[in-house]
Amino acid sequence: MAQQNSFDVVSQVDRAEISNAINQTLKEVGQRFDFKGSHANVALEKEELVLTAEDETKLRNMNDIFQQKLVRRGVPLKALSYGNVDPAAGGTLLLTRQGMAKEHEVEG
Repeated sequence: MAQQNSFDVVSQVDRAEISNAINQTLKEVGQRFDFKGSHANVALEKEELVLTAEDETKLRNMNDIFQQKLVRRGVPLKALSYGNVDPAAGGTLLLTRQGMAKEHEVEG
């Protein structure tokens, strides 16, 4: 009969890859027609990734762009957890993502 074992796996994401994905996202957002004149931004602040945009559609589109860049750079999307969409100053919306390094418990 198989034994029940459990152990913790700590997965660290490469912050350089996240930084590269942020830069690529900002470059693409700056070139897209639907973001012209927009104050959309992606920033990494300590352990939080902050996305800001004027409306939810731009925020969602920027999030999709960012996720594509992360996947292409080999960063698992499970390493990020969503926060709340909050109104910010200047009529912008703020999406906070936390958990740049997170622990997973695996049983087997």
